[in-house]
Amino acid sequence: MYSSVTPETPAQKPASLIRQTGAGYFPIALVARLPFAMMVVGVLTLVVAARDSLALGGATSALTGLGTALIGPLLGAAADKFGQRPVLLIAGLVNSGLLALMAWLAFSPAPDSTLLVIAFLIGASTPQVAPLSRSRLVGIINRVYPRPRAAKVLNGTMAYESAADEMAFVFGPVVVGLLATTLSPTAPVIGAAILALVFVSAFALHPTAKAAPAGDGDGPTRAPARELFRVGVILPMVGTFGMGLFFGTALTALTAFMGERGAPEQAGLVYGAMGLGSAILALSVALFPARFTLSSRWIVFGVILSVGSVALPLVTSIPGMVVTLLVVGTGIGPALVTMYTLAAARSPRGRSATVMTMLGSGVIVGQSGASALVGALAETAGAAPALWTPLVAAAIVLGAGLADSLGSRVR
Repeated sequence: MYSSVTPETPAQKPASLIRQTGAGYFPIALVARLPFAMMVVGVLTLVVAARDSLALGGATSALTGLGTALIGPLLGAAADKFGQRPVLLIAGLVNSGLLALMAWLAFSPAPDSTLLVIAFLIGASTPQVAPLSRSRLVGIINRVYPRPRAAKVLNGTMAYESAADEMAFVFGPVVVGLLATTLSPTAPVIGAAILALVFVSAFALHPTAKAAPAGDGDGPTRAPARELFRVGVILPMVGTFGMGLFFGTALTALTAFMGERGAPEQAGLVYGAMGLGSAILALSVALFPARFTLSSRWIVFGVILSVGSVALPLVTSIPGMVVTLLVVGTGIGPALVTMYTLAAARSPRGRSATVMTMLGSGVIVGQSGASALVGALAETAGAAPALWTPLVAAAIVLGAGLADSLGSRVR
């Protein structure tokens, strides 16, 4: 059970972060991420099966991502102002209901435009579990640990959070595929609705919800909104946008690559190699020495991502693609950990949840837009040119890291 603990003193050191949050927190927060990881792919699968239209399925999937990207930061701002619990409970209930409605409407005579509207609303109501979890843990760390130790605990925590995101985004589509194949096309969407209702509610009601720096209204403890647009905050968001572009371009191009080899249904499994490499390296970030600075990490792993992207179009076999994606993944996890760690440290006072959701929205915008554009490219020109598009995304990640490093020297 979470309880407020006094800061560390020479006579008394606070317990580990797991003890601070309670043993049940991390499993709940991990499973509560799955509905979002499932819904974009689940809605796509459902609409294609129900309406026999890949174009409509892609449009509904894109609108789901767009709704999350546009409204997610507003939900984060609401959590900063009113507290996480009411925002999460309302969003979870609404999102669960809309998912169930989509499962029913897809096979009904409802017009396609209705599905597009519902898809946008599903995305808009998506509970922002991952960024709000980061905000909670940052609040606990800053409250309990002194500055030298807090930096180390924060680094390890951001590493875990990024690995948890990777696990959710790797296993979410796998769960969708299993449910759709063994049960029905509606099963993944209904499953996401049930998970949202149960686990998002559990996440909202967990005692750690009070740990985030929220509920301060417009008082002096909250920085003005204009501080959200400082360069030090915007550049990590540009970096996560580039990473979202990379996810979207890589998965779409990989699907085309596997389709040309007669195994499009295995694209998700091959893509999992990248998630595996990313998760392993993300967890290892906590072991990096302090002299390997955050700015240096962003650049180094941005270079790894870029070099791996150059290799992707040169691969001709499925085993070769698995190995290449595994290597590429080693650049993703640490880079994401670095961006979130920098953003957490630079968050304006009282606006941690807003900043975390801004970064999360950057990923979603990049992923949704890239999926649509690269999908069209792959359909007309094939997998070969599509496999070059991740290099553009990697260049944005690396460019944002270089700009941040230069800016840090000036600031």
